[in-house]
Amino acid sequence: MNISTKGRYGLRAMVDIAVHSLGDYIPLKIIAERQAISENYLEQVFSVLRKANLVKSARGSQGGYTLSKEASKITVGEVLRTLEGDLDITGDDGGALGVDKTIKVCINTLVWQEVNEQINKVMDSVTLQDLVAKYKSLNTEYTLDFII
Repeated sequence: MNISTKGRYGLRAMVDIAVHSLGDYIPLKIIAERQAISENYLEQVFSVLRKANLVKSARGSQGGYTLSKEASKITVGEVLRTLEGDLDITGDDGGALGVDKTIKVCINTLVWQEVNEQINKVMDSVTLQDLVAKYKSLNTEYTLDFII
């Protein structure tokens, strides 16, 4: 499994909104600038996220995007599945004629299926709120406070 640019950028933009919006709509241009991502590319990504009801949009001078629900209710898995599809490391490897199906079944059930379950478990256990909390703790950790 390889998370594409679409998935990585989309997740970054969703966390950006969760960190900065506080319920307000944020223009895509500002998200693009903060994250150093092409605004045109983000428009394509946000079209998919909006159709999946992960973000809401508003037009006009006060327009932009905001999360459609609380950050604590949106998981990394939900965002990535919306943008990437299934998060499995392997697809069906088919079956060539004469191949011992028992070996294939053993590998699928003991290796690939277990790996896929663990990947999905992790992706579904982390919310945008968890990432916001980590972001804030890292920023607090690296902020020096000078008192004179």
